[in-house]
Amino acid sequence: MKKYILLCFLFSGVLSVLLVMSSCHSQQKERITPRIQYDVNIKSPNPNYDWWIQNIEGPQREKLVRMIIEGALSGKYQAYDYFFQPISKSAVAHILSDTLAVKVRETQPPYALKDTLIVSHINLKDIVRLRFLEEWEIDPKTLKFTKIVKGIAPVARRTDPEGKTRWQPLFWIFPDRLTAKKLQQTP
Repeated sequence: MKKYILLCFLFSGVLSVLLVMSSCHSQQKERITPRIQYDVNIKSPNPNYDWWIQNIEGPQREKLVRMIIEGALSGKYQAYDYFFQPISKSAVAHILSDTLAVKVRETQPPYALKDTLIVSHINLKDIVRLRFLEEWEIDPKTLKFTKIVKGIAPVARRTDPEGKTRWQPLFWIFPDRLTAKKLQQTP
C-alpha cells in the first residue's frame, strides 16, 4: 500500500513538473503581427520549377479549391466580401460568373459601336492562388514560427479582352466567425 501511495505521489509530482514546464514554454512565444495578408500560388507559374515550388499537386489542389468553392456555394462556410461583410450563397454564385461590358464595333457599315456583355464563368482551374490572412507568433529561443490562419480567399486568374492577366480575389472565408466581426470593426 505504501508503494502504491509513493508511486501515485511520484506520478503526480512528475505530472506537475511537466505541466509547469509546458506552460512556461508556451509563454515564450511572442506575437510578430496580429494580421498579415499575402497571396500564395497553388499552381506553379513555371513548369520548369521543381514540383513543390509554388505548387500543390493537382489532385490535392483541386480537392482544396473544390472544398472552398462548394462549401461557400452550399452555405457550409459563410462567405464574406472584401469589406468583411457576410454574403449569400447566391452572391457567391454571382461572383463566379464574371460579366464584362465592352463596346464592339460592327464589322459592316455603318460600323457603329454596340454595347456588348461578355459573361465568363470562373472554373476551378482558374483558381491558382489563395490569399491568406494570418497571425504570426515566434518562439525567440528556437525561431519556431506559428502561423494561425484567420482567413482564406480564393484568387482567380482572369484575362481581359486585351489579353492582360488580372488577379481577382473572389470572397473570404474565416474559420472563426469572430475574426470577421473584429475585422468589420477595424477602421
